[in-house]
Amino acid sequence: MCRNIRPLFNFDPPATDEEIRAASLQFVRKISGFNQPSKTNERSFTAAVDEIAHASASFLRSLETNAKPKNREREAALRKARGAERFPSRAGF
Repeated sequence: MCRNIRPLFNFDPPATDEEIRAASLQFVRKISGFNQPSKTNERSFTAAVDEIAHASASFLRSLETNAKPKNREREAALRKARGAERFPSRAGF
């Protein structure tokens, strides 16, 4: 579940609201243990995702670095290569 949470800071172009929300959703799923909340918990679940997304976006905007922004395509290729090395039977999927 948490493998889907990717670093979002210092990319060109910057992380989108959708990427931040997706990471927030994965975080809430992990800590709650729910992939999909029940109707009873849906409002609390959605509120938590919204709050974490807002806090995460604020946090990412406040960070500073002198490092050169990372290239999204290059980082994705590196992740894919590491995955193929770790799980050779899944290579090409």
